[in-house]
Amino acid sequence: MAAPDPAELPKVIDLASREAASYLESIADRNVRGPRAEELAASFRGDLPEDGVGAERALEELVAGFDGAVHSAGPRFFHFVNGGTTPAALGADWLASALDQNTGAWVSSPLGGELERIALGWLRDLFGLPTGWGGVLTTGATMANFVALACARRWCGLRQGVDVDDVGLAGLPPIHAFGSGYVHPSDVKALGMLGIGRAQVHKLARDSIGRLDVEALEAALAALNGAPSIVIGSAGEVNAGDFDPIATMADLAQRYGAWFHVDGAFGLFAALSDRTKHLVEGIERADSVIADGHKWLNVPYDCGFAFVRDPLLQPSVFGAGAAYLPALDDPKPNWGYLGPEMSRRCRAFAVWATLRAYGRSGHRAIVEQSLDLAQRLAATVDGADDLERLADVPLNIVCFRAHPPGVPEDRLDELNRRIADAVIEDGRVFFGSTSYDGKVAFRPAPVNWRNRPEDMDLIAQVVQELAAELAPAITA
Repeated sequence: MAAPDPAELPKVIDLASREAASYLESIADRNVRGPRAEELAASFRGDLPEDGVGAERALEELVAGFDGAVHSAGPRFFHFVNGGTTPAALGADWLASALDQNTGAWVSSPLGGELERIALGWLRDLFGLPTGWGGVLTTGATMANFVALACARRWCGLRQGVDVDDVGLAGLPPIHAFGSGYVHPSDVKALGMLGIGRAQVHKLARDSIGRLDVEALEAALAALNGAPSIVIGSAGEVNAGDFDPIATMADLAQRYGAWFHVDGAFGLFAALSDRTKHLVEGIERADSVIADGHKWLNVPYDCGFAFVRDPLLQPSVFGAGAAYLPALDDPKPNWGYLGPEMSRRCRAFAVWATLRAYGRSGHRAIVEQSLDLAQRLAATVDGADDLERLADVPLNIVCFRAHPPGVPEDRLDELNRRIADAVIEDGRVFFGSTSYDGKVAFRPAPVNWRNRPEDMDLIAQVVQELAAELAPAITA
């Protein structure tokens, strides 16, 4: 029988450190997905053992299966706008596991609690948000949207004399949410979880791409005759990186008494560069703003952050007292009362460490490197006779497709679907397909501090090679 033994810790930590270092040294040259990924992943199946194999053996088995993973921390993974992990963030995350802090209550981790408070303050400064706002670290943008929109729900209820967190939504008329065609599925998901309902999301687009119809938004808000509602602005659309007109939406929300929420999962980082900060002009006028940490901040999965203008809303929504828990009016921040999770990993270690290590200028450099790399790929696409760019590149996403000479328009979608599948199987780079303006397209997005010019060149090369291989069957 194998049981945990403190004496095995030095060997286990040494093994984990050596294997992690070896992996990270090779990650830039690895295929993002290996040909045996599914097979290796399936090799772990089996019944629960009666007697364990011991810590070293268990870790060795994990290491042997590394190629069952997608190597998304490396420089050639461009799907889902995923970032990497800076050295400081990685080291801090390891320390967070070693200390194993529960940051739900201040008393259980003054260090973790204080670092979260500091990190959120630094992030507000980084993004140009007012200092008095509330905030909380979350698992990612989905739960950050949940936090922000839960506060919006409470605000809407109080405007009509109903405390929805005590008595529920039954006494309220429907709460309407408005946005462009860019509204992200995680916003819709959060509104569904909150009982507001997915059907209450009204996408007011003026074209097939999804750009906001400003006149339709104003008309919809005016028709409510002052009833509270939610306006959702998108700072960074997922297919081409476009932005809603944040300042205009802020004007309308203020004029008609709506809560203005901005989803800036990755696009909020446009605020870091003089080249792109105009895209988020007016962000400080929102009632809530969210972003991911595991995208452009380059901290480990999982991490997000929510910011709320009125800091008193969060404890009113998420406070849940009991005799054994801290008092609800405790002057210290009890983060379990400011978000949905009472038990919380210390995500602040990684956030604080990367901001402390590299500062504003270091993270600005990561953003501007990504901007440069996206423009490099866009220029390559524009210069090729077998590739077609489908959208402008305001930030870091290059939306394009293969368009070899001789392939008719009505066969291009099928060709690009097959290329997308082949890219994953090929493994040299990793990105997926989408639909943009009715066309099947690719949307690689550099946000990883490890991304290099040659990685961007490889994207175009792989698509061109696969298009040349697959096009004859499409046109036969």
